Amino acid sequence: MAEPLNQTQNFLKGIIKENPTFVMLLGMCPTLGVTSSAYNGLGMGVATAFVLLMSNVAVSLVKNVIPAKVRIPAFIIIIASFVTVVEMILEAFVPFLYEQLGIFIPLIVVNCIILGRAEAFASKNNLLSSAIDALGMGVGFTLALTVLGSVREILGSGSLFGLKFVSDNANTFILFILPPGAFIALAYLSVIFNKLTNKTL
Repeated sequence: MAEPLNQTQNFLKGIIKENPTFVMLLGMCPTLGVTSSAYNGLGMGVATAFVLLMSNVAVSLVKNVIPAKVRIPAFIIIIASFVTVVEMILEAFVPFLYEQLGIFIPLIVVNCIILGRAEAFASKNNLLSSAIDALGMGVGFTLALTVLGSVREILGSGSLFGLKFVSDNANTFILFILPPGAFIALAYLSVIFNKLTNKTL
């Protein structure tokens, strides 16, 4: 029973205890850059989670055959390969999202969450643990970006996932869909999240 419990804790820590966005404040570039809508936040979160999962799995599989001197460059090549796959899939099947995310898709390569988990966890643990760690972190990151994008879209546009629920003449806080609004929304959401989970920023 100990092993399933440990794996559950490993999964949940990425969502609550070590949430990449609200607790650890990692990956701020895409977090602040693309979350002007819930759709963009969800799309970037899923894309990043996929790369994180596949990279962790690959690093865990090849960790024993990579020389220590080229460990980090090798990890970056692995990550870049999966980012290329994601970019091609988005361009082919979700062109609208691909255009919205733009330069932030290739920038997933240098997302510190992915390289950090590859170096700190996947390179030192087995396949199952590495996959569960990546899933937890990926889900936590995706939820955070989706919530942040939802709040900004609701307050700034009066819509959610593109569905308008206020009239065109209604006043909205347009600040929230502009860059300064990303910082304001992230700050308040981080405080709320950490208060709810009994953490202190």
